[in-house]
Amino acid sequence: MELKRIVSITFLSSVILFSGPLSLVNASVNDSKMTVKHSGKEEQPNIKILATGGTIAGSSESSTDTTGYESGALNIKTIIKAVPELKKIANVSGEQVVNIGSQNIDNSILLKLAKRINTLLASKDVDGIVVTHGSDTMEETAYFLNLVVKSDKPVVVVGSMRPATAISADGPLNLYNAVKIASTKDARNTGVLVALNDRIGAARYITKTHTTAVDTFKSPEQGYVGEIAGDKVIFYNKPTRKHTTQSIFDVSKLDELPQVDIIYGYQNDSRGFYDTAVKTGAKGIVVAGAGNGLLSDAALTGARDAVKKDVVMVRSSRVGSGVVTHEESDDKDTFVTSDSLNPQKARILLMLALTKTKDPKKIQEYFNEY
Repeated sequence: MELKRIVSITFLSSVILFSGPLSLVNASVNDSKMTVKHSGKEEQPNIKILATGGTIAGSSESSTDTTGYESGALNIKTIIKAVPELKKIANVSGEQVVNIGSQNIDNSILLKLAKRINTLLASKDVDGIVVTHGSDTMEETAYFLNLVVKSDKPVVVVGSMRPATAISADGPLNLYNAVKIASTKDARNTGVLVALNDRIGAARYITKTHTTAVDTFKSPEQGYVGEIAGDKVIFYNKPTRKHTTQSIFDVSKLDELPQVDIIYGYQNDSRGFYDTAVKTGAKGIVVAGAGNGLLSDAALTGARDAVKKDVVMVRSSRVGSGVVTHEESDDKDTFVTSDSLNPQKARILLMLALTKTKDPKKIQEYFNEY
């Protein structure tokens, strides 16, 4: 597709211009082997940037377009070049894993990304990892990595809410901050982190709360673990739940993950979605229930019958914050409760739990610990 225009990417007072057809920019977008060589001084930390696409790699014909852009239009080489200040804080190299909108991230990509991260972090030549990612499902990828990365070295997931071509694009500074965090010793053994809008969030607690605002990522109950202030990385808290090197979950020999579906509860719902999930091969179901994870009578009938067919049922909540409490009725129905995990993160943990066991009691222990 010919796009006769000039793409401008702004970082503070620096402007880098890219001209010509967009097809030229995209020529190496899907080349997973493409790398960007180290730049900077040898005594600086070595940070690897693994790119997956998203808004931070997005492009539009209009500099005022912040919603109708093309995700994953720019490759990692272009993105790194747009932030020349990176070479002042780290030896940075980049690698394109995929280049897509995060709504299209699937289990195979999660496994590929996790395995690549573990391989890189096992090397003494890599001090930390930054993953560029679309914001829509960023919290899911971050939490997955939080459970399967086998290193205490920093892993920071970063994205943006405005495409690279937008006025006041937030991607360049977010990327700079993410590399700075990954270069910091205080970021070791903190689990996987998410960095946007000068805030540092823990993968276990952070969630997207607004469709378009740059301050969308928040931890409503537990709060942020740190922030970037005056070019300084400041940590205030550390996650208390098990993660990374403390986690029992290992994907090194896995080629696929069990099917886990999410069913949303609402007025006048039925058992139909439960029956369909079982029929299509679900090994687990997460319910985004009303309030404290409640199911309607009709949905409850479908959930109970699914359990009889060896499907693990997890009660979560559509509310967005708070703990789904475990009740006597859950023991009677052999249901698991999600603690404070929202439905999308509960799905991540349940998938991994099912690689270890189908025992609801043991899986409940995982939800209490992770």
